Amino acid sequence: MPKIKSVTLNVLMVMVLICLAAGKPKLVKTKVNDQITVSIPKTWRAMDNLDFTERYPSVRAPLAAYTDEERLVDFAVNVSATQWPDADLEMVKSFFKSSLLNMFDRVDMLSEGVRDVNGKKFIFFEFDSRVNGNRQQEGFTDPVMKYTYIGYLVQPGRTLVFSFNCPRRIKEEWKDTAKAMMNAIRVK
Repeated sequence: MPKIKSVTLNVLMVMVLICLAAGKPKLVKTKVNDQITVSIPKTWRAMDNLDFTERYPSVRAPLAAYTDEERLVDFAVNVSATQWPDADLEMVKSFFKSSLLNMFDRVDMLSEGVRDVNGKKFIFFEFDSRVNGNRQQEGFTDPVMKYTYIGYLVQPGRTLVFSFNCPRRIKEEWKDTAKAMMNAIRVK
């Protein structure tokens, strides 16, 4: 009898591991340009011009941007307009944090810091955000709540920005993938 319980327990453990592995999307290396390679879920696609204008209303289009099949979750690579003459990462981190805090009505910072990713020092922020709705404007009355993981790579003459965004309601199913994507970034 104890042997049967042991076999049953082992089978259950294997099934749980298979289910956990199946729930996380497989990442594939994707070349942004000659200097930048990222890893994105296999089923994602590059955003088209309509996606760009809806999600990134800016004069400067991202270097690359990708989205999932439902167009709910996205990842973008961009060059910041802000350049830094030196590599004082703590000062730069304070500047970017202040900018992020001013972009939203509410920010709950989950983690932040400086970390090494494939030999490069990245400033990172992981947070939940809220932009309040506008009760006077039809169609925009509900707040927009998102989960974001953003990384900044400060280099001479440019700052690269890598951002992952999804609705906060699906954060739990995507946050491990977001971290895996950020840890797979390669910049020459």
